[in-house]
Amino acid sequence: MPNDIRQDITLIDRESFPYIYEQNVTIPLRDESGLIRANVYRPKDTEKAPVLVTYGPYGKDIHYKDFHPQSYSEVNSAHHSEHSAWETPDPAFWTKNGYVVVRADERGTGQSPGKLDTMSRGTSDAFFDVVEWAADQPWSSGKVGLLGISYYAGSQWRVAARQPKGLACIIPWEGMSDYYRDRCRHGGILSNTFIDFWWNRQVVSNQYGRPGRAARNWGPDTIEGDLSDEELEKSRQDQTIDNANNYFRDDTYYASKEYTQRDIQVPMLSVANWGGILLHLRGNIEGYTHAGSSLKYLRFITGRHDLPFYYDEEVEVQRSFLDAFLKGEDRSGWCTGDAPKVDLILRKGDVGFNNAEAERGYTRRNESEWPIARTQYTPFHLSATKTLSREKPKEGYIKLSYRALGALDNPEVIQFVTPVFEDETEITGHIVAHLNVSVTAESHHSTPQDIDIFLTLRYISPEGKEVFYTGTAGDPVPLCKGWLRVSLRKINKEHPRHRPWLPHRDYFSTNVEPVIPGEIYPVDIEIWPTNVVVEKGGKIVLEVSSGDTQGCGLFKQNSPTDRSPEKFQGQNHLHFGKELENYVTLPIIPPISTDL
Repeated sequence: MPNDIRQDITLIDRESFPYIYEQNVTIPLRDESGLIRANVYRPKDTEKAPVLVTYGPYGKDIHYKDFHPQSYSEVNSAHHSEHSAWETPDPAFWTKNGYVVVRADERGTGQSPGKLDTMSRGTSDAFFDVVEWAADQPWSSGKVGLLGISYYAGSQWRVAARQPKGLACIIPWEGMSDYYRDRCRHGGILSNTFIDFWWNRQVVSNQYGRPGRAARNWGPDTIEGDLSDEELEKSRQDQTIDNANNYFRDDTYYASKEYTQRDIQVPMLSVANWGGILLHLRGNIEGYTHAGSSLKYLRFITGRHDLPFYYDEEVEVQRSFLDAFLKGEDRSGWCTGDAPKVDLILRKGDVGFNNAEAERGYTRRNESEWPIARTQYTPFHLSATKTLSREKPKEGYIKLSYRALGALDNPEVIQFVTPVFEDETEITGHIVAHLNVSVTAESHHSTPQDIDIFLTLRYISPEGKEVFYTGTAGDPVPLCKGWLRVSLRKINKEHPRHRPWLPHRDYFSTNVEPVIPGEIYPVDIEIWPTNVVVEKGGKIVLEVSSGDTQGCGLFKQNSPTDRSPEKFQGQNHLHFGKELENYVTLPIIPPISTDL
């Protein structure tokens, strides 16, 4: 790394933009290990204002239209400006509404030198320093809020748990809170394709010192100049390698990402997207559930992960929350706890997918807690005839089999289908499946040592058509999915986070249990939470498969190393009969009584 770190702050002419724009402002790190560079956008007519901070790896100087042209073309034009950036609040809008915006390049990216090590304790330390710096500037009111999507949300949990001075509230908008369970290893299985895509397209492409960025229209070249390939490699911790080489939460790599969620004390608005069934949804719900904040709120949305953040109605919710805790202007009861604790969006009917206007037809309902207190956790039993019923089957012993691995992109599937629902039924909340499984070897193949279980819940409309919802990238997705690596089946029932409707697994190396061919293992499998209003005449399908099925998109778990034939090739079996009950517990929400 060059020794002559320059402090090039550019103050742009006041008349060039409707706000004061300072580029490459230097933020020193407390441990004197280096610096962070940020862009600062300030209102012209305000001496001191509250500050919105974002800190991430995607490039403070890469314009949204260059980062993702199609997405930018669809973003609410009220949030278009010359300094719009992917997944972050637009400075023109927010300075007009009385906020300073500080957009920092994460350590090791953009114009911030240092080791590129995303989501690490070290980069969280630097984020902590950025927040405290922002609170202490002469143009700052001393109050800082955090607002951003995805990565810019996921990092909020960690820094808030550190309790930096000046941090007054956070809005983690679609951001995973559990690095291992939400993002990297669903049920212990490596989520490899998204990590590969994300790391190589969105992160390494913006590494500090990477040559040719300006030529690619990917932000300006590094102030201090380019680094060699060898220097670049030494200056980054490669997530694709680290996630492939580490399997358990007590591995140093994963353990270093952990933090105590109850240490989050500031007011919080966690925004979860029902369609984020493979990355953020679980984290927003669990982050809300376990945060120590006395004032915390959970809001649900639908739509692509990039667009709803900028909808007029959603921005008004953001502004109302931020005004309450950063300006003392509480229009909605956020500060008093009178605002709805949980604001649900209810998915009823088939409105298609990736259609923002159609999804605006979904209705909302407020609840006072999560999970909803009146939830009726109802077991639907699987039978060997491939039905899913509230009645227990009375069949004798039998098993259903499917190939355990085969082609990773063409898994075998068994589907269990309910009878038509005779009444409209709402399903909202957490889901657990209980299955009795085993594996046996195939001829001329090695002895299998493990089982990976993939589950999907689907909704069939009264017209007999599967209803798809808007996924993270605008792709069609089913209701929800769940996973389990059977060697990691051990549940810690003594853990304070263990709940009947969400079994707690530590995923420690010491939790590994053998999987012996022919042995039957009863397992409880977490399926991510969901919402659907099943219409009269509709059906629910539980799909058991040997790999990724429709709805995975970018988020596949098909690593030939993590899921090697030597370890997983064989025949998987579901066992039915006396003392071999198989069921999925669905969270049924009874209608609110209108009786006086």
